[in-house]
Amino acid sequence: MPLKLSLKPHEKFVVNGVVITNGDNRSSLVVHNKASILREKDILQPDEADTPVKRVYFPVMMMYLEPENADRYHGEFADRLGELMDVIENGEALANCVAVSKDVLAGDYYKALNRVRKLFDFEQERLAYVPESVSAGG
Repeated sequence: MPLKLSLKPHEKFVVNGVVITNGDNRSSLVVHNKASILREKDILQPDEADTPVKRVYFPVMMMYLEPENADRYHGEFADRLGELMDVIENGEALANCVAVSKDVLAGDYYKALNRVRKLFDFEQERLAYVPESVSAGG
């Protein structure tokens, strides 16, 4: 089934490792075969991997964009996912982490990226939460 991309003016996206920028107008592209495609909003720069979930996302993203170098990023992914799972107590989030691991092992990196994105909100809720006793100074 073809993938249709609707692009905003000047929106960047990556196709098989090549960065492409849309022109001055909205446009649509239809991709008829398998390709590694990420929109600018889904691309994480190395210095932006500044939270535990983003540190899991980054190597998965690199495996997706550079499948020929997946082995190079797999160890980092496994380490970061293990660290994340060590501190998560929420059953649904843990199940999502296990599913991410299975997707990566199966080579389905795009599916794994989508699952990791679901953990972004979970993480933001936890990072924004400050227990009342801590915020009150004791």
